[in-house]
Amino acid sequence: MAALDLFGRRWTLRIIWELHEEPLGFRPLQQRCDGMSSSVLRQRLLELIEAGLVQQTPDGRHTLTELGQDAREAFGPLSTWSDRWAATMRPGI
Repeated sequence: MAALDLFGRRWTLRIIWELHEEPLGFRPLQQRCDGMSSSVLRQRLLELIEAGLVQQTPDGRHTLTELGQDAREAFGPLSTWSDRWAATMRPGI
């Protein structure tokens, strides 16, 4: 339940998504997460670091840990399903 609580928080999944390809500094990550306030990003990063999913590199960028990469991969089937679901939706829904 703790993991579902963490993943259910606004912006958490987006941060994991954005970090899955490359480490990002705070500002570039904020820019990729359209409209996220710096205070919310800071809070989510702290939560993800505490949970062991994200770490900060010596140069100040953020990256997924091995556990964070595992979490990202675990969402693969959900992503595949959501693509199929989106294809069935009428425009505007």
